[in-house]
Amino acid sequence: MLLGPFLHQCDLQPDALALQEQDRWINYRQLLKHAHSIAAALQSCGVIPGQPVAIHLDRGIAAASALFGVLLAGACYVPLDLKNPPPRLSFIIADAHVQVVLGLGVAPAWLDESLWLDIANYAAAIPEPVEIAAESLAAILYTSGSTGQPRGVAISQRAITAFAAWAADLLALSPADRIASSAPFFFDLSTFDLYAVLGSGGSLHFVPAGLSMAPARLSAWLMAQNISGWYTVPSQLAFLGYKGNLAQTPLDALRFLVFAGEVFPTPALIALAASLPQTALYNFFGPTETNVCCYWPVERHRLIADQSIPIGLPAAGCELNVDANTGELLVRGPTLASGYWRDGCVQSFLNADGWYATGDHASLDQHEYRFHGRMGRMLKCSGYRVEPAEIESAVNAMPGVKVCAVIGIDDPTAGQRPALAVVLDAEMTIAEIRKLLSRQLPTYMQPSRYLILEDLPLLANGKMDYQRLRELCEA
Repeated sequence: MLLGPFLHQCDLQPDALALQEQDRWINYRQLLKHAHSIAAALQSCGVIPGQPVAIHLDRGIAAASALFGVLLAGACYVPLDLKNPPPRLSFIIADAHVQVVLGLGVAPAWLDESLWLDIANYAAAIPEPVEIAAESLAAILYTSGSTGQPRGVAISQRAITAFAAWAADLLALSPADRIASSAPFFFDLSTFDLYAVLGSGGSLHFVPAGLSMAPARLSAWLMAQNISGWYTVPSQLAFLGYKGNLAQTPLDALRFLVFAGEVFPTPALIALAASLPQTALYNFFGPTETNVCCYWPVERHRLIADQSIPIGLPAAGCELNVDANTGELLVRGPTLASGYWRDGCVQSFLNADGWYATGDHASLDQHEYRFHGRMGRMLKCSGYRVEPAEIESAVNAMPGVKVCAVIGIDDPTAGQRPALAVVLDAEMTIAEIRKLLSRQLPTYMQPSRYLILEDLPLLANGKMDYQRLRELCEA
């Protein structure tokens, strides 16, 4: 069971620090007590093993307790991004066939109140034990979808356990570790924080939200908290390296930094590595469907400013293959998700030979894998997966829009940003499009640049000329 290592730590060191959120903290015994009570409350609501339960809470002690409570009840959790507009959240609730939504206080106005369970009102209780198979779903994580709607990736207990055990062993996690946590629970990066760290007896320290854009204060916080490790996105670490005042802020306790979710520009990585010479650096790679399928322990002497870094070696027992005809990276192994969640059930995404086609262009060079970009149109924006088709679907549905196209433009602070080219009727304006999109899509999917055209550029075969479109948007 996924929570097995955590439960072992609860027996082994119940009074050890488990979670800290600013000036609040709880130990392993208290975290288990909260999770037990939530699990019992879910069971009293009729939730049975395997049913999806949504979490309407920001990352922190309450959300972690809720996630563990869902798992102890044998259900699977659906973490929500509270910054998403209500229509998007409503779609996820309906699409996931959610039975209960856990939160604090009163239900949000957009939600059916009959689904709401205020976790502040539960009583201390012990849940009924349940049988949990390795292939039981642990989580459904929603990402941007190429069909024009968010798409749920259904992840089993087995898959998360395989990754967490591998990562804990690779990084030699122990009860002495104090790990920073900044990944929202709807990101697969959070599986490291919740299961590898707490399964090893370490403590998890939630990075205050206000520090993400204040790198000097962030480095001071890392030092004050004696943080020994952190798994986050490259854009955050690049910002820390350039603006974090690391020369005057010794991070003596920092054993390792792990990054994933987007390409780390090599010059920024060189600067970070020079500022933290004693800290081990790791590049983890893999889409949500695989969690992490390969990794590269950063070798500082091999960093060259005008060359990208490798994505490295197979991780966590995964097998990798590069399609000889297309150059696409194929993956199979224990960390793979069970499939996509559609209409209340899991639909496999494996091909006839049992491989998952990642959509990433890769190569094998001297026993190391290298990433050469996406084969499709998907973008990575500050670690978020953004499908242009989802933005295009929302824009094309607006009255006054004739046609539109979305491309990605490079952004040194975020990897990529979406840009929108649109052909309008005279009565429609960009300001109106912005307003309507703000009600439908999360902030990270909002176009950073708008371009009004009389017609979209096409190739001779009638298909979209994305190269010309990119030149126009970047002009």
